[in-house]
Amino acid sequence: MQSRVRKLASHKADQFQESVIREMSRLAARYKATNLAQGLPDFPCPEELKHAAHEALFDNVNQYAITWGDKLLRDALAEKHERTTGVKVDPETQITVACGATEAMVATMLALVDADDEVIVFEPFYENYGPDAILCGGKPRYVSMHPPEWTFDVKELEKAFNDKTRAIILNTPHNPTGKVFTHEEMTEIARLCQKWGVLCLTDEIYEHILYDGAKHVAMASLPGMEDLTVTINSLSKTYSVTGWRVGWAIAPAELTLPIRKVHDFLTVGSPAPLQRAGVSAIKMGQNYYDELAKEYDDRRSYMLETLDMCGIKYFKPQGAYYVFSDISEWGYGTDMQFTEFLVKEIGVAVVPGASFFGPSELARRYVRFCFSRREETLIAAREKLLKLKKKA
Repeated sequence: MQSRVRKLASHKADQFQESVIREMSRLAARYKATNLAQGLPDFPCPEELKHAAHEALFDNVNQYAITWGDKLLRDALAEKHERTTGVKVDPETQITVACGATEAMVATMLALVDADDEVIVFEPFYENYGPDAILCGGKPRYVSMHPPEWTFDVKELEKAFNDKTRAIILNTPHNPTGKVFTHEEMTEIARLCQKWGVLCLTDEIYEHILYDGAKHVAMASLPGMEDLTVTINSLSKTYSVTGWRVGWAIAPAELTLPIRKVHDFLTVGSPAPLQRAGVSAIKMGQNYYDELAKEYDDRRSYMLETLDMCGIKYFKPQGAYYVFSDISEWGYGTDMQFTEFLVKEIGVAVVPGASFFGPSELARRYVRFCFSRREETLIAAREKLLKLKKKA
């Protein structure tokens, strides 16, 4: 029977598709393929966090937390933020705990971006950022990052700023390329934000996963950016609990107020017992972060060695846990054709480059491999990938 509804989807929803990354995980399950697609660890989180979650449940921390976050968690976050960035924040007025970094970013943009405001997005980008801008009524304006170092052209970035620019989204360490923005690059972005009065929404979820001496620079720590930066982060990647959905936004009080209002009506709050358990995560010592980086460096080395053995070109990541690869010489036509062949015939799921670009032909050249996996998973992936053959 024909629907009597005049239209099914809103104009906003018509402007983007479902997550390609999550779809690749579904395809991996369907074809029983080794999943190197979605950015989730397939190994256990630290034992301390399991015990902390158990304790929170049996301490009856099972009802709504304060809307903007469990006080003990906000206190811990404020202490860690000051220790790692040198910036002091008030946990009562400057921190909003959300359902993961994803909701923190959406709530921030809904709260601070108006219809027809422009939001600068570096391309390639984590696939959520474009739809996030559209959902809040804004217009994404893409600025290219150029291989092999994935640098941006300062003049091109300058041209992107104008009277309609409300915010710029920054992700460092960067997904999907593994780039870590340098202090000089961050300073240029900060200069333009201050010149135009533009907010910097900075996703720092991979801040502790760094290689080869790369240093993470927090935008909020740069002079003049204290009042223009919203720092977004999460327990997910650093503590291997992507399913807990505990993230946060740290911002000046005058920006935090609207963010909290939107967050309240968007999700009410993040899971209370997992917020309380997150206190144990945030209070982990430096040894934990050092060991985390070492373990991921070992996984990175194995993944890069695998790609070398297969003859797949890649850009060596400085941070995060992905390898962005150029498959243009493999003869499969497009990134989608390559990834479909890989998951169906080879038995390995990766993410096509189309997920990380706007309407650009460059997307056809790339795929992303995720190496946040157990040793046996990476070994299985290598065995399968070695069956790949280039097309003539």
